[in-house]
Amino acid sequence: MSGIDTSELAINLDQLFLVLMGAIVYLMQMGFGFLEAGAVRSKNVTNILMKNILDSAIGALGYWTIGYAFAYGADSNAFIGYSNFMLIDLPENQSAMWFFQFVFAATAATIVSGAVAERTKFIAYIVYCILLTTIVYPIASHWVWDSKGWLNAEAPWDNVAFLDFAGSSVVHCLGGTAAFFGALAVGPRKDLYNTVTERNERIKGHSVPLAVLGGFILIFGFFAFNGGSQLRITEPGDGEVVAKAIKNTVLGGLSSGLVAIAINYVLHERKFSLLLCINANLTGMVAMCAGCNAVEDWSAIVIGIIAGPTFLAWSTLIFKVGIDDPLDAVAVHFGGGLWGIIAAPIFHKEVGILYNWDNLAGQHFLWNIIGALTIIAWTAAFTGPMFFGLKFAGFLRVDEKVEDIGLDIDCQGEIAYPKVAYSFDNAGYPHQIDPIHDKKDAEAAKK
Repeated sequence: MSGIDTSELAINLDQLFLVLMGAIVYLMQMGFGFLEAGAVRSKNVTNILMKNILDSAIGALGYWTIGYAFAYGADSNAFIGYSNFMLIDLPENQSAMWFFQFVFAATAATIVSGAVAERTKFIAYIVYCILLTTIVYPIASHWVWDSKGWLNAEAPWDNVAFLDFAGSSVVHCLGGTAAFFGALAVGPRKDLYNTVTERNERIKGHSVPLAVLGGFILIFGFFAFNGGSQLRITEPGDGEVVAKAIKNTVLGGLSSGLVAIAINYVLHERKFSLLLCINANLTGMVAMCAGCNAVEDWSAIVIGIIAGPTFLAWSTLIFKVGIDDPLDAVAVHFGGGLWGIIAAPIFHKEVGILYNWDNLAGQHFLWNIIGALTIIAWTAAFTGPMFFGLKFAGFLRVDEKVEDIGLDIDCQGEIAYPKVAYSFDNAGYPHQIDPIHDKKDAEAAKK
C-alpha cells in the first residue's frame, strides 16, 4: 500500500464515483420506460418502450459526436465549447465525466416522449432526440456548468453565479419546454374528447403497477442524479455534500407527494390517487435539483410542500387549455424545475434571501430568474419551429387509422400483449391464432 500514489488513487476513485452514479442515473431510462408504458394504452406499449431505447442510442452517438464538445470542450467561450469533437484529444481520465454527462442529456430527451405519446411518428422522435442531445441541451449545460459558461461566470455582479446544482433548469425546464411544444404541435389524442359528456377527459393508462414501478425506479435514480452532481468524492467535504444532496432529495421529494394527495382528496375526488402521488413526488425531486446541496432540512421540506400544489396547478392548467400530456411531463419537469430555480436563491443557506436580506441575495435571485427564462426561450426557439415544421411537412403525427389500431402494430409490428400468449382453447392448450393478425377471426370478433 505504501507504493500507491495517493493523487492517482484519488483520480481513480473520482472516476469510479462518476461511473457508479452515472449507471444509477441511466437506470432512470428504465424508470421512464415503465412509467410511460403504464400510462399509455396497451396498444402503444411497444412503441413507447422503443422510443425510450432510442434515447440511449441517439443520445450516446450525438453526445459523443458534438454534444460533449459543445458542453465541455477544453477550448470554449462564454457561449459554447468548440473542441474535443468525437472526444478527440479528450484525456482518458475524462471518459467517466463524458458518461455521467451523457446520461443527463438522455434524460432531458426522454422527458419529451411521454408528452407526445400515442400519436407521434417515429421519424419525428428521431429528429428531436438528435436536436436535443447534440445542440439544445449541450449548449445550455455549457452556460450553467462549464467554468467559462456565461451563467456560471459572467454575471454582471461580483460573487454571483447561477444556482442550479443538478439541473432543475438545464435538464428539467429545458425538457419540459420541449415537451410543451411537442404536445402543442402534435395536438391531443382523438379520444381525449368524450362525445358522451361533451368535454375533454383524461385517458387512463393500461397498468398502474407498471407506472408505479417506473416511479419508484425514478425516485431511486434521483438520489444519484442529485448526489452525483458533486462530480467527485475525494476532496474534503465531498462526502458531506453528496449525502446532504441525497437527504434533501428524499425530504423534499417525498413531502411533495403527501401534500398533493391531501389537496386532491379535499378538493376533488375524495380518493387517494397513487399515480398522482408518484408524479407529485417526482415534481418535488425535480424542484430539489437546483438547491439540494445547499439548503437545510426544513427548507427541503418546505420546497417539497410547495412543489405538491405546483404540480397540481400546472397539470390542471395544461389540461384545461386543451394540451394533451399523457405523462404530465410539463407539470412535473417544467413546473417542478421552474419552482426549483426560484427556490434555490431563496432557501440557500449561505446566499439565500431568507438568510441574507441584502443586495447579494437579491442579485442571486434575479440571476436565477434571468437564467431560467433564457434557457426556456433558448429551448423554445429550437423546439417550437422544429415541431411545427415537422407538423407542416407531415412528419409529426400518425394518421387516424394508425392511432386507432395502435402504434405497436404499425410502427414495430410487435404487440406488447399478444392474445396468443395467454389465450387457451377448450383443451387447455395455447390458442395459436392471434385475432389481430388473422382477418377472419378479427371480423368474427367484430360481429
